[in-house]
Amino acid sequence: MQAIILAAGMGKRLGELTKGHTKCMIEVGGETLISRLLHQLDQYHLSRVVMVVGYKAKELREYLQTLDITTPLEFVENTVYDKTNNIYSLYMAKDWLEKEDTLLFESDIIMENAVIEKMLNDSYPSLALVDKFESWMDGTVVTIGEENRIRRFIPNSQFRYDEIPTYYKTVNVYKFSREFSQSMYVPFLEAYCKALGKNEYYEQVLRVINMLDNSGMKALPLSGEQWYEIDDIQDLDIAESIFTDKQYDLLCSRYGGYWRYPHILDFCYLVNPYFPNRRLRDELAANFDRLLTEYPSGQRVNNLLAAKDFGLKQDYVAVGNGAAELIKALTEQMLGKVGVVRPTFEEYPNRLMPEQVVAYTASAPDYRYTADDLMKYFADKNIWSLVLINPDNPSGNYIPYEDCIRLIDWCQKKDIVLVLDESFIDFSVEHPTFFSNALLERYDKLVVVKSISKSYGVPGLRLGILATSNSMLMTNIRRSLAIWNINSFGEFFLQILGKYEKPYQQAMHAFREERGRFVEQLKGISWLRVLPSEANYVLCEVNAPHSPREVAIQLLKENGILIKDCTKKCQAPYIRLAVRDTKDNNRLIEALKLL
Repeated sequence: MQAIILAAGMGKRLGELTKGHTKCMIEVGGETLISRLLHQLDQYHLSRVVMVVGYKAKELREYLQTLDITTPLEFVENTVYDKTNNIYSLYMAKDWLEKEDTLLFESDIIMENAVIEKMLNDSYPSLALVDKFESWMDGTVVTIGEENRIRRFIPNSQFRYDEIPTYYKTVNVYKFSREFSQSMYVPFLEAYCKALGKNEYYEQVLRVINMLDNSGMKALPLSGEQWYEIDDIQDLDIAESIFTDKQYDLLCSRYGGYWRYPHILDFCYLVNPYFPNRRLRDELAANFDRLLTEYPSGQRVNNLLAAKDFGLKQDYVAVGNGAAELIKALTEQMLGKVGVVRPTFEEYPNRLMPEQVVAYTASAPDYRYTADDLMKYFADKNIWSLVLINPDNPSGNYIPYEDCIRLIDWCQKKDIVLVLDESFIDFSVEHPTFFSNALLERYDKLVVVKSISKSYGVPGLRLGILATSNSMLMTNIRRSLAIWNINSFGEFFLQILGKYEKPYQQAMHAFREERGRFVEQLKGISWLRVLPSEANYVLCEVNAPHSPREVAIQLLKENGILIKDCTKKCQAPYIRLAVRDTKDNNRLIEALKLL
């Protein structure tokens, strides 16, 4: 068995990164793509590796001489690399193809060893490695039938989005038997190049061969093994977050966007696993084209929609591009010292000057605290505002409604603006709301904030709501917001939300039941201590023999599960686990039990 690596291309889409060297010398995690691949292949005792080089061929050869590779290297040079495509590069290596069985690679693919081993361990002589199509993939796709026979090679021009569930992406890793190369591939490759030219892709030849009754090639689907194709700087960024020892830190630093990682199960970010329901999703989808191509309304209309949804006067409401936009606008109005609770959601204090922040540290067991604790601590602190997340994040601490009213009343009398963030309150057993005209009118020092993303399960829409009867504060907040700060999809969601109140309440009931079951399962893990929570997450203390970081890294590496390490935030060994649906929660429980 030998390997052929196609490495003649210029990698133009990588811009400055490939001006001085070829694409396969791009580094991921401190190692070049070609060094990584050659060291991987070196483990399997191949007879040789044939490199088809072109762009910066001299520099590449000199670099390869510095690597401690024991497998013999042979070179074929494509001197017209800038006028041809990879079909011609492979054509130039056709004599090598006919010598023995071959593993064929493109040099811009990064993969784990399991991908190569899957191909080597399969006894079928000629295989195309494929993976279930995902949104990040580009290029040739196939459909497969019984016994993994390839039914169709589908070029970009024939790609249909409604057929995606049936599609597999070619990984650009192949195994050709010597017989297949001699009798099928090389003859067709020669004929194709002569008839249709050199500026094509070698997979076009496979597409033609596949039309024969007995093509001699099958597909080999991957089953979770990791790989990535690097064509541009975004691909490189994602590859860095998959194939390095710093994977956990790099993924956390992205702050979302995990739909780009189909193998990751996100227990880090917090949403509602039971809402929106299918009918609401279908209504959004049915209006997609119009929403995509038409402008949204301005602030006034969106404030009206939110006021309607939450039973408020329009004058009291501001809608934001997520609660984060409203928090930024609100904190810009905070003129003096601001009281916060720690550990807590850091978006508020992070928006303030360090000297503005006056922190109450929840030092009681399990980070519990009460309205009385806050009133006692901040009584003499001369604060301009007090921020209360209820339930709090990450502790899940909850202050009951009547106690919150006492705190609101206390702040009003002390001339303190109370910011009550109820983003998680719908998940609580009591689930009250402070969105009340009567309450806001009685207390003009009260500001209520709610993240629609978290409770309604639509973080991609980026919606948040702020309410206050303080007209001066509201005027200043609205002035700081762009007139079109909400897109058409968010506006449409607010327009139709009222029709789905009953399904929403049913979803919340289902969630509370699942949270209770999930917590009981977590309590059965001996090295976890589970804190009570009224939110859609659970804070857990990690005890010996484990540590939070070790647990987080192992879950990601071995199970594709992402959790939140709260050691820094809590100054103690804690992890935060989102509450998802039963299937996902069970997967996490089983993974934790195996650590």
